[in-house]
Amino acid sequence: MGEFELIERYFKRPVTRNALGIGDDCALLSPAPGMQLAVSCDMLVEGNHFLSTVDPCKLGHKALAVNLSDLAACGARPLAFTLALAMPVADEAWLAPFSRGLFALADEHRCELVGGDTTRGPLNICITVFGEVPQGQALLRSGARAGEDIYVSGTLGDARLALEVFRGTLSVPAEVFEAARSRMEQPTPRVALGQALLGIASSAIDVSDGLLGDLGHILQQSQVGARVDTDIAAGLMGAPAGSLAADLRLEYVLAGGDDYELLFTAPPARRDAVKAAALAAGTPVTRIGQIEAEPGLRLMSGAGRLIDRRFASFDHFA
Repeated sequence: MGEFELIERYFKRPVTRNALGIGDDCALLSPAPGMQLAVSCDMLVEGNHFLSTVDPCKLGHKALAVNLSDLAACGARPLAFTLALAMPVADEAWLAPFSRGLFALADEHRCELVGGDTTRGPLNICITVFGEVPQGQALLRSGARAGEDIYVSGTLGDARLALEVFRGTLSVPAEVFEAARSRMEQPTPRVALGQALLGIASSAIDVSDGLLGDLGHILQQSQVGARVDTDIAAGLMGAPAGSLAADLRLEYVLAGGDDYELLFTAPPARRDAVKAAALAAGTPVTRIGQIEAEPGLRLMSGAGRLIDRRFASFDHFA
């Protein structure tokens, strides 16, 4: 099977929302009047971002999900994406489920494949996603202000738990592992929540490298500090409390990574609006702290005790 037959068989589909599908030198996208184009790119490399044993269908889902999560963090509506795919061989037994998982999530969000590239090489998946957001309304990392609440969606830490089980450093009951594995291999991009927060949240980021590391990006770009309640944060993990030691639970939540939830800030006066947005999006959110004028990040217990412990979020080159 050659390159162009591969594309024709597994990745060519009719487009309905965009001006041109795959098969030409460029994709042509037409955002609605009064909208800005939001663009993001993420690469998944075998051995770094996923295990060689992962189900190709789940990998197809995750490859697009991590990009949709970036659009969610800006409050953008998905439009289209491109796919650059390197593979050692054109394996039809791998391509069929991979494309099925990819397009199942794409169809859910009406996000169309409009171009890309294929080549021979180590397994590497690179997706560039395009979305639209009303002019001047995109959620950015630079909008947090002192006194605002800090929220996070969904649950955190389960992907890290699954990874440690795969590494052999942790043992948990089978049902706990399977639930955590699902969170690692098939994350849910919070696209609806991101759009519901437009005009309510002041800043946002998706949690990909770890809660504290990603919160640090907001603090740096907004030039503020923050206080995080570690007791509330520790309760964000989906795995039952008794399945993991308390210190590991806190570490995985604060610095685990691969969660793809939304971390955002909003004024206290908008708490009811945040609650309504979360309800409309069908996504739970938890208030975990507050933005402060004093620079730096302070971890506090519910009793007000300063937690003197360092947590290192993921960094490819650290």
